[in-house]
Amino acid sequence: MSKEFKIDAIREMSPDEIRHKMAELHDALFKDRFKNSMRQLQNPLTIRETRRALARLATVLQEHESGIRKLGLH
Repeated sequence: MSKEFKIDAIREMSPDEIRHKMAELHDALFKDRFKNSMRQLQNPLTIRETRRALARLATVLQEHESGIRKLGLH
């Protein structure tokens, strides 16, 4: 797992940074799924890693928006 997507690192990001990173990962996931369907993806496990990173980002953002836990920059 990349250090960039560990929970502590995500909580240091601003909400806008999290949303931007989520958009990037959605694009990467789409491209990886397409490559995988064409059997051109070198490592299919990147799809799982990308999905899990997206889930982590969404969870931290939801925690912040619902008031459960604030992000580090506030």
